[in-house]
Amino acid sequence: MSESTSPASKRPPRQSRTGTTSTGARKAASKSTRSRAREFALQALYQHLVGRNEASAIDRFTRDLAGFHKADSAHYDALLHGCINTAADLDALIAPQLDRKLAEISPIEHAVMWIGVYEFQHCMDVPWRVVLNECIELAKEFGGTDGHKYVNAVLGGLAPSLRAAEVAADKPRAKADKAPAPDADGVADGPAA
Repeated sequence: MSESTSPASKRPPRQSRTGTTSTGARKAASKSTRSRAREFALQALYQHLVGRNEASAIDRFTRDLAGFHKADSAHYDALLHGCINTAADLDALIAPQLDRKLAEISPIEHAVMWIGVYEFQHCMDVPWRVVLNECIELAKEFGGTDGHKYVNAVLGGLAPSLRAAEVAADKPRAKADKAPAPDADGVADGPAA
């Protein structure tokens, strides 16, 4: 009898059971309903930016996509319609943060920035750091190679003005996290005076 390869040897290697894929993107099973809503809103906003399609037509199309039932439809509605209805205001906030013209920004990064600014302004139940992280993740998954860095810089620059109290409240915590821990005598190790 000739040697044959077992079916198990033809399979690709098993992926680890962590919440990320080999590229670092979150696995679909580990995404929250709001994360999924942001993804569908991003796709819809992309259609609006590139094709100038009407919000109602985009909405009907998006709701028929596979997996939409797993998304937070109320959050999706708020993002899609809120971003389109306030696009000029969102762009007015984003443009001063850019190092180039808004027309030169990728439609993916543009839509992600819209989502971030809209959530900073209107979704106060979502902490600013969560908004920033979710937008960075969207840009990593759907945007260009370093688009997430650009999104991070723009939204990170807007957060102190759009969520001033929340960002200010985080600063003392961030400094405390960086401070050296006290030793057994209760004295923090650090540079000599």
